[in-house]
Amino acid sequence: MLILGIESAGSQVGCAIGGHEGVLASAHTGRGRRHAESLTPQMDFVRKQAGIEFSDLGAIAVDVGPGLYTGLRVGITAGVSLAHALGVPMIGVCSLDLLAFPARWTNRLIVTALDARRGELFTALFRKVPGGVQRVREAQVCTPEELATELMDLDEPSLLVGDGALRYAETFASVKKIEMAEQGLASPSARSLVQLAHARAMREEFVQSWEIKPIYLRQPDAEINWATRGDQS
Repeated sequence: MLILGIESAGSQVGCAIGGHEGVLASAHTGRGRRHAESLTPQMDFVRKQAGIEFSDLGAIAVDVGPGLYTGLRVGITAGVSLAHALGVPMIGVCSLDLLAFPARWTNRLIVTALDARRGELFTALFRKVPGGVQRVREAQVCTPEELATELMDLDEPSLLVGDGALRYAETFASVKKIEMAEQGLASPSARSLVQLAHARAMREEFVQSWEIKPIYLRQPDAEINWATRGDQS
């Protein structure tokens, strides 16, 4: 089964196509918040690079968040629309799972920290297990200082992964037993999305397009700004 993965939760937008032979083609673009402009040509690019037609796809996988509201909306809408048009099922994967998966080689506690803007992070904790990673603390929103305090209390060797960890590196500098992952692991990856989705496809863990629900964890900026304006009027 061939799967198209669409990742748009962070500052980058990415697509990949793969199946039992692994990832056949992938592309990522970091153009600020211009996800909507980048996604459609990117999807066609990876299709051509993989040498397939969209009609060859057996499923569509999307990053369901948590992440930035506009990016998530763009990616999920595109994935749902294509899945509906093709009549194929979907697979939704958490963005923090995608951050943790490439770090599955480490024996340290894997701490994912995706920049949530507004001085906050989307975070979760993972441990290495055979064949991948397992979440040991669910996704939540917190400040860098709150995450640093949590890691101080845990007091165990940890690997920080994500653009949020890099952005607030000074906050974590005083935490003992911390290792900072490289820039190449800073964003959720469409390649990881296809790999994780393929494993779920083998277990037939599909949903229909109308069942895909984004994980926001908090209100969109626009709603908060509107509510704040209302309080001041």
